[in-house]
Amino acid sequence: MPGFEIFGDEERQQVQDVLDTGVLFRYGFEEKRQGHFKAAEFEQKLCEITGSRHAHLCSSGTAALCTALAACGVGAGDEVIIPPFTFVASFEAVIQVGATPVFCDIDETLCLDPDSLHGVISERARAVVPVHMCGSMARIDEIKAVCDQNGLLLIEDACQSLGATFKGKSLGTFGQAGCFSFDAVKTVTCGEGGGLITDSQEIYLKADQYADHGHDHLGGPDRGADGHPIIGTNFRISELNAAVGLAQLGKLDQIVAIQRKNKQAIKDAMIGLDGVTFRYLPDPTGDSATFLSFFLEDETRTREVAKALADNGVGCPYWYDNNWHYLRKWHHLKQLNGAGKLPFELTGQAPDYQNLELTASDDIMKRCLSMQIMLSWSDEEIENRIKAVLKAFKG
Repeated sequence: MPGFEIFGDEERQQVQDVLDTGVLFRYGFEEKRQGHFKAAEFEQKLCEITGSRHAHLCSSGTAALCTALAACGVGAGDEVIIPPFTFVASFEAVIQVGATPVFCDIDETLCLDPDSLHGVISERARAVVPVHMCGSMARIDEIKAVCDQNGLLLIEDACQSLGATFKGKSLGTFGQAGCFSFDAVKTVTCGEGGGLITDSQEIYLKADQYADHGHDHLGGPDRGADGHPIIGTNFRISELNAAVGLAQLGKLDQIVAIQRKNKQAIKDAMIGLDGVTFRYLPDPTGDSATFLSFFLEDETRTREVAKALADNGVGCPYWYDNNWHYLRKWHHLKQLNGAGKLPFELTGQAPDYQNLELTASDDIMKRCLSMQIMLSWSDEEIENRIKAVLKAFKG
């Protein structure tokens, strides 16, 4: 991770195909394309990789999540349950479709805790969006069971976990829809891009329409002849971005294999270190291995180790202090600082995020460090990294 570490001739050729035609727009211009439809090819390949019936490529993972929520019928007045450890895009997407984010604790998978879900389900709850954080899976079968029992939509945010599986089944395929990100630092990158998958023809058609201003794409060469069955927006991806991602998708197995090898080498060296325990993986064989996440005894020791690792050149994110990935530092959300009024403010049902307490999540995040696993590490660099980690713990 990330895929840009192994850019090569494959990406250059796919991009050159697009430049040779002069058609950067994903729709129309059939005569000039010379048979190149990179976004459509990407979608077909994503279906093959994940085992899904339908895929739709968007301009970002955030756009994919917004599109999936809208296509599933989530909107004003609805509540969507999400975890507090994620990227801000998760709650942004919920707000963008007019719904209200409701936070539920995580467990030591670093993902949504299914045992805590029942306590946050209200009459207005419409959907649950578990986030498969840092390359691995939530207890997705248990989360799905809770959703099924309560008639809730399950929309998976697998933006960080392309290539990961649970019991042989691709993450993103357990609910009504699943979303991926292909931004600059993801396992597979388009530079900017995202996509959603679904087995539902109805959800797919609405997603296809919603992400392109409501176009039904039935007008043939004349986009002006398309119908507009729903109100949409512009979440289209360009053919250039799709071309880069198409080449990257062809390397996914290679990428995941390298990540798993590199992660395992470092994890093996850390087993037995005083006070270290590792993130719980519901299915270790399905881990895409983008991060090695581990826990220390308490916050004080975690901060000490984080500093020692940084001092030895192997710094690891301490998510508890991170401005973008944990609720604790989302002051803009706590203060409801939108560019204008947020949808739920207009109904008088704005949540009190300022005083929200998630003590179970806090306890986990205070003790957690994550090491990003890179594709470009040589065997020598991995060995030097292991030495630096061991030195940091001995110091």
